[in-house]
Amino acid sequence: MSFLGPGRLPPAKELTGLAGFVEDYKALLPIPALAAILVLVWLFFRGTWRELDEESLRLRAEVHAKGRMDHRPFIALVLVALILTMQEYYGGRQYFESTISPLLTRLDAKHPGMQFGKYDDLYGFSWWAGTRVFGYVLPFPLWKLFFPKDSLLDLGLRTKGFFDHAWIYGLFLAFVLPAMLVVAKSPDFGTYYPFYKLSSRSWFDFLVWEAMYFAQFFALEMFFRGFWLGALRRSFGSGAIFVMAVPYCMIHYGKPYLEACGAIVAGIALGSLSMKTKSIYQGFLVHVTVAALMDWLALRHRKATPLHLWASDLPVGAEAWLREQEQREALAQTVERIGAVVFAVLFVFMIVMIVRSRRRRGERFWTLPAR
Repeated sequence: MSFLGPGRLPPAKELTGLAGFVEDYKALLPIPALAAILVLVWLFFRGTWRELDEESLRLRAEVHAKGRMDHRPFIALVLVALILTMQEYYGGRQYFESTISPLLTRLDAKHPGMQFGKYDDLYGFSWWAGTRVFGYVLPFPLWKLFFPKDSLLDLGLRTKGFFDHAWIYGLFLAFVLPAMLVVAKSPDFGTYYPFYKLSSRSWFDFLVWEAMYFAQFFALEMFFRGFWLGALRRSFGSGAIFVMAVPYCMIHYGKPYLEACGAIVAGIALGSLSMKTKSIYQGFLVHVTVAALMDWLALRHRKATPLHLWASDLPVGAEAWLREQEQREALAQTVERIGAVVFAVLFVFMIVMIVRSRRRRGERFWTLPAR
């Protein structure tokens, strides 16, 4: 692991202040935190939940009156269980190493331009991301075969009214970002992210990894907050959100403990947001913003942000890594300044579009939209 150089996060006992408190009491901390946050989620989304339940009661009554049965939960849940199981057994690193890697090694011998030896880890994560994207998107065309009259746009893919609810994206970030800045100092997070440890080797490694990471997040939102909720809302009402939150939390097992606990809130909050807006896009923006910042902060705390555009074919020793520290720090600060400017421009653009959207609807900017 010489490519990581000497940069390490301090052990837990060296953390002080709020970060030290969180690390010392992290086993029990999620209990009161979840209780407090979920009350706020209930206050914010209780109207949406009630609307979903009322809609479900009406639709189920119509189906019952016709003497029929809604087969959507049966088909949807079987698909979900099968896809998640296949991803667990055939979409991970172990299957890649045992089955896919030998095939790529033989292919690389005939086509050296693949550079499999140099980018074998990146190929491995390409397999992981590819199987996630394929599995998460697969239910959409299959659903059209089972229920040809159902619109796929009703599975969280509508864009109409995006800016009417874009302010919720900022509200979510206002709650999530401070907590993220605290937990990012934890050794659990600092050593776990990014998944692709060689992302610090070059900007090519980092950007290709982030592109794959973002793609699987979009597919994940389509699957959990789009397909799952769209398919089950008719029969389960608001219960579809809470049912979805269970496997969504479970796919975080193996990640840092606090993140797995946070997935409970994220599953319910992002699911409720999807049902409120009839769209997965705000939730996707929240997800990728947090994910990208976690990767960047982890690299910053390790003093391992990328410096070179392309990865060197020669191993980088600790001495060379130390000599490059000042350059890395300077480049990282420049990237952060540019990122702050881009974020500010996008923020202003978002505000302008929200105001224009509200004016078209005859609403004031500072009032909540009608439920």
